[in-house]
Amino acid sequence: MTRLFGTDGVRGIANKELTPDLAFRLGFAGAKVLAGEKAYKPVILVGTDTRISCGMLESALVAGITSAGADAFLAGVVPTPGIAYLTQKYQCDAGVMISASHNSYEYNGIKFFASTGYKLPDEVEDEIEAMINSYTEDMIRPIGKQIGHCINKPNAARDYAEHIKRHMSVDLTGIKIAVDCANGASYHIAPGILSDLGAEVIAIGIEPDGENINLNCGSTHMKRLEQTVRREGCDIGIAFDGDADRMLAVDENGKYIDGDGIIAIIAKGMQDRGILRDDKICVTVMSNLGLDIFAEEAGITLAKTQVGDRYVLEEMLKSGISIGGEQSGHIILLDHTTTGDGILSALALLKTLNHDNKRLSEASSIMKPLPQVLKNAKISNERKKAAMQDEDILNVIAEEEKKLNKKGRILVRPSGTEPIIRVMIEGEDIQQITKMAKRIVELLNSRYGI
Repeated sequence: MTRLFGTDGVRGIANKELTPDLAFRLGFAGAKVLAGEKAYKPVILVGTDTRISCGMLESALVAGITSAGADAFLAGVVPTPGIAYLTQKYQCDAGVMISASHNSYEYNGIKFFASTGYKLPDEVEDEIEAMINSYTEDMIRPIGKQIGHCINKPNAARDYAEHIKRHMSVDLTGIKIAVDCANGASYHIAPGILSDLGAEVIAIGIEPDGENINLNCGSTHMKRLEQTVRREGCDIGIAFDGDADRMLAVDENGKYIDGDGIIAIIAKGMQDRGILRDDKICVTVMSNLGLDIFAEEAGITLAKTQVGDRYVLEEMLKSGISIGGEQSGHIILLDHTTTGDGILSALALLKTLNHDNKRLSEASSIMKPLPQVLKNAKISNERKKAAMQDEDILNVIAEEEKKLNKKGRILVRPSGTEPIIRVMIEGEDIQQITKMAKRIVELLNSRYGI
């Protein structure tokens, strides 16, 4: 049976795979496992992004939480890292975010945070999943005054915004910034934070209607931001995804800078100021080989994990690393936060540029990425394992990799959040690696495609 929890919580098409019934059971089981047997009534914080299905799923999730005897604090629309922070600030027993991050609006997800603000380890998710699987309608439930309350927290987004400004204060006076909020969870606070710090802000992706989250905007669709930066003559562009736990950037010329480049800039600035713990960075196997070259030249050690910011975080905590993240823009600054935080990362980048008195185009030149192609094969979750074990497909991958003559690599991996298998190839010749990726994807789709 497929595991319910993926690399970033439970995710699926709302009302089909992620149903209100499942949300109820997640709320009930999550409250039981994370709140435990307390001498007081437990409290669980709940936040959402801007998807049309968030109200439906929030109602079901909160019904599950309160029926388990826990109170639910309702934070409303707030970025995922806001839930991580506010769970600690409000002294909650757990936090839950309803969001499918960078996915399109028909998807949604539910992810939990412990009372510490950290995402749950696999074994705790397994405990929640086991309780969901054993759930029955005749389970003993609290009654009367032992039933949980629903309590609105109208200042939640503001409390998070004030926290961000305190922890990563930077003078942005005289800087013109384009910001794309992806019509998502940051739309009502990110432009204000940048403006409060002195920037002139050109904001796009700030008109959510429930269906336009991540639609041709945000960190997964950078063209509109690139055009805005060039048209408006901005010094820099910042893009968030739907729940603002990741960010990417555009330099003053409209050139896209990915998470690897941003991590390199921030880490080098930290190293120069003597605050890069043990001169180490943690990234995933998807990071560009150009980051390896940068790190070697800078005297920085790279720790690498499997894909998923949760695994980056685990390694950072284990090894005492202060910065890590993914090419996709999940950046964790462990001295300031417990999870990837797009707004905090954007301010850290701006603070580094300010300190070094450099424009982003100059600062980003410290890392020269190898040409990279990323293509997706649409494979259902149930067929991913078979596809990844298919001998003919494995032989084709090995055959193509030999052509790179050890001057590149091929990485084929199933997504933990979407029904796709990703094919990433790096090499010196962009036309060659594009052709390779196309061949592998077409083979995957022909045998196992949706």
